[in-house]
Amino acid sequence: MKANAYPVELHDILQTERVHHNLSVPKLVEAALSRNEGILASSGAFRATTGKYTGRSPKDKFIVDEPSIHHKIAWGPVNQPISPEQFDRLYQRALEYMKERELFVFNGFAGGDIRYRLPIRVINEYAWHNLFVHQLFVRPTPEELEEHQPKFTVIGLPGLKADPIADGTHSETFIVVSFEKQVVLIGGTEYAGEMKKSIFSVLNCMLPEQGVFPMHCSANVGEKGDVALFFGLSGTGKTTLSADPDRRLIGDDEHGWSDRGVFNFEGGCYAKCIGLSEEKEPQIWNAIRFGSVLENVILDRDTRVADYHNNSLTENTRAAYPIDYIPGAVIPGIAGHPEVIVFLTADAFGVLPPISKLTREQAMYHFLSGYTSKLAGTERGVTEPEATFSTCFGAPFLPLRPSVYANMLGDKIDAHNAHVYLVNTGWSGGPYGIGKRMNLSYTRAMVTAAINGSIKHATFTADPVFGVLIPDRVHGVPSEVLNPRNTWADKAAYDEKARELAARFIKNFEKFPDVADEIRQAGPKMI
Repeated sequence: MKANAYPVELHDILQTERVHHNLSVPKLVEAALSRNEGILASSGAFRATTGKYTGRSPKDKFIVDEPSIHHKIAWGPVNQPISPEQFDRLYQRALEYMKERELFVFNGFAGGDIRYRLPIRVINEYAWHNLFVHQLFVRPTPEELEEHQPKFTVIGLPGLKADPIADGTHSETFIVVSFEKQVVLIGGTEYAGEMKKSIFSVLNCMLPEQGVFPMHCSANVGEKGDVALFFGLSGTGKTTLSADPDRRLIGDDEHGWSDRGVFNFEGGCYAKCIGLSEEKEPQIWNAIRFGSVLENVILDRDTRVADYHNNSLTENTRAAYPIDYIPGAVIPGIAGHPEVIVFLTADAFGVLPPISKLTREQAMYHFLSGYTSKLAGTERGVTEPEATFSTCFGAPFLPLRPSVYANMLGDKIDAHNAHVYLVNTGWSGGPYGIGKRMNLSYTRAMVTAAINGSIKHATFTADPVFGVLIPDRVHGVPSEVLNPRNTWADKAAYDEKARELAARFIKNFEKFPDVADEIRQAGPKMI
């Protein structure tokens, strides 16, 4: 990768009167409204809809197969190659497309630690997309803006659609990363989350070379400086559980862990808001105000009041807001080394314990496995929970081999004596369709016990199938909830489902042939 390959071919395009640079939030809202890109909710938030694509399009994501990165990338269904010639064709089409259009440009950063932050530029066809990135990435000071030199450029053009036959894509949608040109090219989709996740993928490729462990996790910190991390895929509770009124939020989705501690990649939060209520999630509820963006949330026709329970457009309704909308958030998003690490999984089988303690080897196993259930709406085509394994709880965003990230996690656990817990925010009392989603108040109580250390006073028993250590008591949680088998009316049905999930773990782990035996043996057993 080149040190700084600013795409000079954009220079003339970005100098015209049709291009607006680093507009303020009110001006971006005004522009979006005047261009009929959306409407205002009663809370003052800007509401947009994203058309037929209401989630990420992982099958339409590509990395340009360039000489400097060819040997580094874990090529496959997640990291699909596209040739430099195919990228150049799309890029030239994008340049021509932009010449005739009004554009909005954001210059800022990804990364709260100035030692590792990436100067970025985002060019948008839509004003509301530019509002989104303004609130989600790290905003520069006036002094930083004067000296800003982008080292990666994201170009978001929803109206530019690919020709799959000519362009080598799978559909009209494309998300293409060129590490040599240092450009992310996005077209054919209005879903704003593609922009933030593309930069996350870029950092996941670059930071390990600098000794920084990139993580798909949220993070918060207590009064004593005790840091907790929450790993998990979308919909498992990263944002909800890290937005704790008794702790300070560092960030809700993407972080790096350096030799000095953790730092947030972003300057905002991107929360799922299906079923959102002021009672259960007051911090997120109150953050949805002027300057925030609502994606695909249904509003009352007359009052413009948001109906967070309405999923007629998608289950994947979203709210994007700057992190300073959360009271007491850590700004800049930098803190010390984590003492507690929580792996979040939404188990659609309903057989994993609501909380269990992991040994180092079990932590490595479950990190590599990344088991959860894709929740409805997060990706195109997902209409109900689907059991899946997403390596390192973030496979769609990890360009390098899984062992790179897993080894970094193991090293960090050893160096800082971090305690690791597996928390199931999925189903209890039966699988999806029979059981019920885990009570949020119980989950909060269990996470609190893990963070404050009170869970250490419990007696732990190894689960006979999964081997994880289940506590016999947690303050604020009925004891019968802690052992998942006890919540099933049909114990034989539970045993069958547990064996079925264990078999899936074992089958999935076959794709890691070089893993040490002690890690492989830390997985579930067929009994």
